[in-house]
Amino acid sequence: MHILVWILFGLVVGVVAKFLMPGRDPGGFVITAGLGIVGAFVGGFVGRMLGWYQDGSPVGFVMAVLGAIVVLAIYRSTLGRTV
Repeated sequence: MHILVWILFGLVVGVVAKFLMPGRDPGGFVITAGLGIVGAFVGGFVGRMLGWYQDGSPVGFVMAVLGAIVVLAIYRSTLGRTV
């Protein structure tokens, strides 16, 4: 159940990250949503490992969005040139 919550949370985070970082992506909505899931996981994991917040904290959403923006920026910079 915890994994399903992270996937749904990641979808929301992916949409927010796409909204905050508009422009053309090398992939479509599915890729952006997948990157949001990865970014939410990475951002949440890093924030909790560094002790910045606990599970369920509103700051976790901010870290997840930042993680998704970073993952999306890396994706754009690496695959944006080849497509």
